[in-house]
Amino acid sequence: MKVTVTHKEAMKFEAKTEKSSFIIDCPTISPVEYFLSGLITCSATDIVLIPKNQDKTVSDLVVEGDVVRAEDHPRKFVTLHLTYSFNSDGDDTQAARWVMASVETYCSTINTVRDTTKITYTIIHNGKTIRENEEMISGGGSDIDLGSIDACCS
Repeated sequence: MKVTVTHKEAMKFEAKTEKSSFIIDCPTISPVEYFLSGLITCSATDIVLIPKNQDKTVSDLVVEGDVVRAEDHPRKFVTLHLTYSFNSDGDDTQAARWVMASVETYCSTINTVRDTTKITYTIIHNGKTIRENEEMISGGGSDIDLGSIDACCS
């Protein structure tokens, strides 16, 4: 993967990837907000694709990220809490396994920060909280075998 960032004017930059390009307007959205948005989107794609590979459907997906950052520079993420809220035609056990597979195995951005950030998550499935403030298993590599998924973040 290769990304090139070019300064355009003031605090605006253009990011070019192998697939596309987009403007990063730092006064409007900071690079850290872009990073957190990308991290959340990476996991959200898993929550759509994993069930799809099992002939299940997810709807009304909302993933919220809440980060606490260190006070001192470089102001790394100290904690990250992700709240997954969605409906599906799967049962609660399947829904929990989809999220665990994303955070523990498939989502490359979450797994990039997992060694330096305490990560917890809550799952609300079909309107019911089925997991709350669960801590991510350190070390990665969920034992959940869901086969190969073709995620956008891989």
